Amino acid sequence: MTTNLRIRFTVDDEVLSRLHADAFGSNYTLSPWRERLERHSRSWIGAFIDERLIGFVHAIWDGGRHAFLLDTMVAPGLHRHGIGTQLVSALVDDLRGLGIEWLHVDYEPHLNDFYRKACGFNATDAGLLRLN
Repeated sequence: MTTNLRIRFTVDDEVLSRLHADAFGSNYTLSPWRERLERHSRSWIGAFIDERLIGFVHAIWDGGRHAFLLDTMVAPGLHRHGIGTQLVSALVDDLRGLGIEWLHVDYEPHLNDFYRKACGFNATDAGLLRLN
């Protein structure tokens, strides 16, 4: 299985929406991914096997030196093959080249080994406020 990573590829809203629903176990909803990414994200990366999108991650940014990693996803059945780690690593490299100095990520406790051990993030205190 050869995985190819594509940086800032042309996003197909339907394909990415389906991957998102599958990866997060939610109902399929068509979302305007391309428009959102082009407007708010500093970079995004897709993992492909042949032409099939099997993984994705992106980083939104503040217009300066901070970016926020979001939506790390890998298709079910392809977990624990290093695809997520490859995606995050490639995103980090791309953001570094774009002048980003700080990359933030929030995650649930069960993802601690992935983000801290596999991807190299440090633990920090953070706050969360639900608005609705």
